[in-house]
Amino acid sequence: MKAEDITMSQRELQRLSVIRHVVEKRLTQKKAGEALGLSTRQVRRMQRRVEREGDRGIIHRLRGKASACRIQERTRERVIRLYRERYGDFGPTLACEKLQEEYGIQISRESLRQWLIEDGAWSRKRNGRAHRQFRERKSCFGEMLQMDGSHHDWLEGRGPKLVLMGYIDDATGKAFGRFSDYEGTFPAMDGLARYIRQYGIPQSVYLDKHSTYKSSKKPQTAWEQEEWENGRYQSQFERASRELGVRVIHAHSPQAKGRVERFFLTQQDRLVKEMRLAGISTKDQANAFLAGYWRKHNLRFSVPAADSADLHRPLSGEVNLESVFCIKTARRLCNDMTIQFQGERYQILDPTTARTVQVRQTMTGKLLITTTSSKILRYKLIRLASAPRIVPHLRLQNPPIPAPDHPWRRFTLSHQGCISPR
Repeated sequence: MKAEDITMSQRELQRLSVIRHVVEKRLTQKKAGEALGLSTRQVRRMQRRVEREGDRGIIHRLRGKASACRIQERTRERVIRLYRERYGDFGPTLACEKLQEEYGIQISRESLRQWLIEDGAWSRKRNGRAHRQFRERKSCFGEMLQMDGSHHDWLEGRGPKLVLMGYIDDATGKAFGRFSDYEGTFPAMDGLARYIRQYGIPQSVYLDKHSTYKSSKKPQTAWEQEEWENGRYQSQFERASRELGVRVIHAHSPQAKGRVERFFLTQQDRLVKEMRLAGISTKDQANAFLAGYWRKHNLRFSVPAADSADLHRPLSGEVNLESVFCIKTARRLCNDMTIQFQGERYQILDPTTARTVQVRQTMTGKLLITTTSSKILRYKLIRLASAPRIVPHLRLQNPPIPAPDHPWRRFTLSHQGCISPR
């Protein structure tokens, strides 16, 4: 029989080609074994089969034969019937467990899966993969700034756990960052303020939906729902960004802001080792080290923007970053010219006709009270007298039982007509 009339695998065809050379005395058995990765004894056996049976002799003897360990057909039919009757919506793993528990039928999950697929009783339901579309880099430096916070053991146990507030330009990959104790409003504001002083005000920032960057407050009334739809429910960071004219864009997934995520992976490898070599063990030392580190990093990893225009807006003298990057809270001014804030009462000393004032908490820890027109008002803290302490009435767990001749008992019994009062 000709070789082309026999179905063979590529491995068998390779072996047949070499064995033919051995049969025709053009190749020794030792060389053939080295070429096929077989022993000389195995080559000799294959040669004898090919000489006796022809090309078919190269095929394995077990091809087409059922395995001796094969599960009986009647067991297979019973399993499929039970699955259709009782476990129609079960997956193979759970169905195997139930067949073992309830009927004592012990088969592997993979065997059951293959049986069900062949019978058409089950098919794997794959979750639809989220469709993502490649987004090209922005064309200009300063067009969009990606930012996030990375929680990592940056000092490798030599100091406290820190968070790297990272900022990376989408067009060029130029990076900037500061270490902080936590990821919050003030660290995010502080890092962005330092970035603005160095490069200017970006057109937009791209970040996630962390409560620092996006308000988590939910509207409860129709009025609050309208306020939320109009964009007046915003975090302090959103409010500060919009005061500077910076557009805030929230990513719906970590993959959407992949540039800053990959940036953190790079820093968790390179920056950690650099600080280890420098012997840095405190937050202040780490932030001082970053000034020179970012210059070298940007020379190594940044790329030219598609357009040469720099869209950062210069910081004008009219903009006071300290008055922008702060926490602003509105408070109602009482008739006695006082306000309440964080459990304290403050007396406004300057006369004003405003009914609402604004309390500002700056990043330096100062507390300012201003009017809506940003006029700063003088104030003083009022020491309120403490409220009278209310002592709760204590009840005994086991109250005393009065004696039988106690006056209280005698009075009670007299009113019940049992005894006459003396």
